[in-house]
Amino acid sequence: MTRLLFALPLIAFAGAAVAQSKPPNPPTAAAAQMRLEPLHYKAVHDLHRGPDGQWTGKATQNGVEKNVTVHPDGSVTAR
Repeated sequence: MTRLLFALPLIAFAGAAVAQSKPPNPPTAAAAQMRLEPLHYKAVHDLHRGPDGQWTGKATQNGVEKNVTVHPDGSVTAR
């Protein structure tokens, strides 16, 4: 019985640590756009969220329109 009482707080602590280590995922299109602006993307449009949590759309950088993806971990790729 004492082992169980000792183990319960450890299990709860481990669960909380896992929940906190989950990467930030932009919850809205506006939040995804805010991730793009510091990277000098302008005229962000057509943002939509896929079933995998990625935001995809189009944006202009240095006068060139690109397809952009904001990944659930916050990283950005452009093609």
